[in-house]
Amino acid sequence: MGEDKYKSRRFDIYGPEKVDKDVLEVFDYEYVGKPIEIVITTNEFTSVCPWSGLPDFANLTIKYIPDKKCIELKSLKYYLHSYRNVGIFYEHVVNKILEDLVSVCDPISMTIEAEFSIRGGLKTTVKAEYKKGK
Repeated sequence: MGEDKYKSRRFDIYGPEKVDKDVLEVFDYEYVGKPIEIVITTNEFTSVCPWSGLPDFANLTIKYIPDKKCIELKSLKYYLHSYRNVGIFYEHVVNKILEDLVSVCDPISMTIEAEFSIRGGLKTTVKAEYKKGK
C-alpha cells in the first residue's frame, strides 16, 4: 500500500564529478621532520544514497601526519560540503576523500573514517588508510 508511489520518487542526485576538489588549499608545515598527528572531525558530513537520493549522515574523522603541507580548514569545509547532493556509496566516499586529500597535501600517512547513521537497523563504519611509500 503506497509503496509504488515511492519507487519513482527521486531527488536531485549528482555524480562524484560534482565533488569540488579544486577548492582544497594547503599551507606549508613549518616543522618538517617533526611528526605530528592532526585529527579533524565533523558530525555534519552528508552525501546521498545513489539509488534513492535520500540523505546519508556521517561522523567523519580525518587523521593525518603531514610531511610538508597541511590542509587549510575552511577549504576542507567547502570541499566536504560539495558532497551534499552527490550520490555515492559509503565504501566509495571514504576512498574518494582519501584520494583527494592525499593528492593535495602528500602526507606521511592519512586515515579517513566515516561512521554513518543507522539506516534500516544497520550501522556502518568505513575506514580507508594511506601510508607514503606503500
